[in-house]
Amino acid sequence: MSAPIPTQVHYHRQARELELGYADGQQHRLPIEYLRVFSPSAEVRGHGPDTATLQVGKKFVGLKDITPSGRYALKLHFDDGHDSGLFSWDYLWWLIEHREANWADYLKRLEEAGASREPLGIEVKQL
Repeated sequence: MSAPIPTQVHYHRQARELELGYADGQQHRLPIEYLRVFSPSAEVRGHGPDTATLQVGKKFVGLKDITPSGRYALKLHFDDGHDSGLFSWDYLWWLIEHREANWADYLKRLEEAGASREPLGIEVKQL
């Protein structure tokens, strides 16, 4: 069975969360940082498990835009310039279902690398 297709997509700018609503009444909010560090792009995931790039300093990342890609995915345009991943409905559902385990694994990998979620420089936002 394939993943359900959202009937509603809303970006909560202040909370930095993407809300997905489904026909059965389910609502799921995913932090933009989570979506950014788990982007399905080759830039993040590489071309295999050994070539993935650990994403660091993304705690305050937001979205500039969201565009549909056909009837199967969303393209998220992050405000750090990243916009090369297509988030299919199946992948978004997988992110919802595995959120806790994914996040725990990400935090463990950050710790092992001696890296941080915090940005290295001064955050500059365009108004």
